[in-house]
Amino acid sequence: MILRPETDDLTGYLAADEVIDHQHPELRLLAAELASPEAAFRFVRDQVRHSADAGAYSGAYRASEVLAARNAICHGKSHLLAALLRAQGVPTGLCYQRLEDGEGGFALHALNAVHLEGRWARLDARGNREGVDTRYDLERERLAWPVRPELGERDYPTIHRTPPARLRHALAQARPGHAGYAHLPSELPPADG
Repeated sequence: MILRPETDDLTGYLAADEVIDHQHPELRLLAAELASPEAAFRFVRDQVRHSADAGAYSGAYRASEVLAARNAICHGKSHLLAALLRAQGVPTGLCYQRLEDGEGGFALHALNAVHLEGRWARLDARGNREGVDTRYDLERERLAWPVRPELGERDYPTIHRTPPARLRHALAQARPGHAGYAHLPSELPPADG
């Protein structure tokens, strides 16, 4: 798949905002301690539980909140990884997949794109479990789930600097402890994809 950045200006993929709040002192300290993009990826993948795997929904989606909770859905985990990598000076964006949810509908899965070695590569720090084996690999994608177009699934090629407004609003509606993702959009509007 050919990835499509929103802009060729990489400074937009280094900026802090209300969701990717990498100016937070604890995030900056951790980014410095981890010292490499691969270490940051492994920290988010292995040390921050995915809410579905943990059996508890934190509702955290801002990077600093995800770090404090050590529990988030894929969106929060992708925001934390973006914050850690941006704090390390690595241009990092957000990517999305529309995946079948096993219940007849679709779920919007979040992952990251990093600009290293002169090109963009996607990474998925969702967290491993049986049937899911994500890896830090800039040459070959090692994502949680391959897209199955025959089921209506799709990769969105746009590399977002920040979560799209509709998604950001939905993430803000989450309530800690209440499982389920019905409050989240199941796909991106055509202009965002």
